[in-house]
Amino acid sequence: MDGSLLAGFAQVLQPSVFLIIVGAATYGLLIGSIPGLTATMGTALLVPLTFFLDPIPAIGAIVAATTTAIFAGDIPGALLRIPGTPASAAYTDEAYKMRQNGEVELALGVNLMCSTIGGLVGVAILIMAAPQIARFSLGFSSYEYFFLALLGLSSAILVSNGPRVKGVLALCAGLMLSTIGIDVVMGIRRFTFGDTELIGGISIIPVLIGMFAITEILRKSAAPSDLPPTPPLRVRAAISGVLGILWTYKGGVARSSLMGSAIGALPGAGADIASWIAFALSKKFSRTPEKFGTGHPEGIVSASSANNAALSGAYVPSLVFGIPGDTITAILIGVLLMKGITPGPMVFVMDTGLVNAIFAVFILANLLMLPLGLGAIMVSRHLLSLRQNILFPIILLFCVVGAFAANNTLFDVWVLLILGLVAFVLEENDFPLAPMILALILGPLIEENFMKSVIKADGNLLEFFARPIAGTLGTITLLIWALMIVLSLRQSFKKRTRKSTT
Repeated sequence: MDGSLLAGFAQVLQPSVFLIIVGAATYGLLIGSIPGLTATMGTALLVPLTFFLDPIPAIGAIVAATTTAIFAGDIPGALLRIPGTPASAAYTDEAYKMRQNGEVELALGVNLMCSTIGGLVGVAILIMAAPQIARFSLGFSSYEYFFLALLGLSSAILVSNGPRVKGVLALCAGLMLSTIGIDVVMGIRRFTFGDTELIGGISIIPVLIGMFAITEILRKSAAPSDLPPTPPLRVRAAISGVLGILWTYKGGVARSSLMGSAIGALPGAGADIASWIAFALSKKFSRTPEKFGTGHPEGIVSASSANNAALSGAYVPSLVFGIPGDTITAILIGVLLMKGITPGPMVFVMDTGLVNAIFAVFILANLLMLPLGLGAIMVSRHLLSLRQNILFPIILLFCVVGAFAANNTLFDVWVLLILGLVAFVLEENDFPLAPMILALILGPLIEENFMKSVIKADGNLLEFFARPIAGTLGTITLLIWALMIVLSLRQSFKKRTRKSTT
C-alpha cells in the first residue's frame, strides 16, 4: 500500500475520527432503510453537525453516511417493495420476488456484498484516476474551466429524468439564483432589492436542505401511510449462498463496477442512473434473460455493484475540478468551501493529506458496511416500524436548526422554507432538481471564468477555441447541445405522430 495512503489511514483511524465515521455509517443505514429518507436528504441533515468538526471528520461523516445509505435503501425494497433510496429502485421488483420465493435473506446478502465490492472498485479507480487528472488539469486556464463547467451543466440536463425542456428551465432558475449578490468580477450589487442579507448571495446550505429534506417531508405528509409488517430475518441465510452467486456472475460485477464509476463521474448522473443502466445491460447480456422478473439475482448483482461504484466516481470531478458529480458531492463541496478549502487541482498539491484521508475514509466506510450492514438487515423490522407522524416533525426541526446554524440568521430559515416549497412544486410538475442545484453551485464559476476569458480575448469569442483542450471541451459541449435539440425534436415528432394516428 502506498505510504501516503497509509498516512491517510493514520489520520482516519484516530479514535475520535473513527468513532465519528462509525456513527455516521450507522446513521446512513438508518436513513437509507426508512422509505422516504433518501441518501441526499440524510447528507443534507448532516451538514449542521459538520460546522463543529474539523475537515477530515466532517468529510468522513458525509462519505460514510452516503456509502451505507445507498445499500440500506435495498432493505425496504426487498421487504416491502418500497425502495429506500432512488438508487435501489431499479431492482426492487426483482428483490421482492426473491422474498416471495423465500430468498429474501439471500437477496439482501447479495446486495450487501455487491455494494461493498462495487464501492471498493470505485475507490480504487478514484485513487488511480483523480491525482493523474489533477496533474493534467494544473495547466488549465479560464477558457478550459469555463467550458468544463458548461459541459457539466449540459451533461446534467442530458442524463436527467423528465423532459429536457423542463431540465433547461430548472437549470436557468438555478443560474438566476446564482447571480444574486455581488458580481464576482465587477463587484456590483445585483438583485439584492436593498436587502443586506442578499449581498453575499444565497447560502448553499439552506438551499440544499430545503430542496431535498423539506421536499420529501411535504411529499410524505401529503400521502401519509403506515408500512406493512416485515418477516424476521436470519444471519446465516443472509451469508450462505452469496459467494456462489458472486462467482457465477463475476463478469457482471466487474463490468457494472467499472461502468458505475464512469457514470458517476458524469456531472448530474449519480448512483440511481448507474443502477438503471447496469440493470438494463445485465438483462441484455444475460444468458437467461427470461428469468428476469421472477426473482433472479443476476440483475441485483449488477445494479447494486454499479450504484455504490458511482458514489466514488462522483468524487473525481468534485475533487479535481470543483464540479459536483451528483447532488451529494454538491453538498460536500459546500462543506469544503465552508471549511475554507476550495476543491480543484491545487488541493492535490497543497493539501495532499486531506485527499489521502478521503481515500482512506472511502475504503474504511465500504469495509465497515459489511458488519454494520448485516446488523441493519437483522434489525430492519424495528427500523421500518417507525411512524411517519413522529419521524418527520423531528426531521423538520433538524432542518430549521441546520439552516439557522449555517450563518446564524433567520433569513436562511426563510430561504429553506421558500425554496423547499418551490422545489416541491417543481418536482410535482416533473421538473428535475439536479440541474437547478448544479447551476446554483457552478453559476459563479461559469460567470467568473467567462468574464476573465472575454477580457483576455478582448471580446473575440473565437479565442475560446484557440487552445487545444479548450477547443475540444467547447466542441463536445456544442455537440451535446445539438444532441439534446435533436432528441427533443424527435420526441415532439413522435408525440405528433401518435396524436395523428389516434
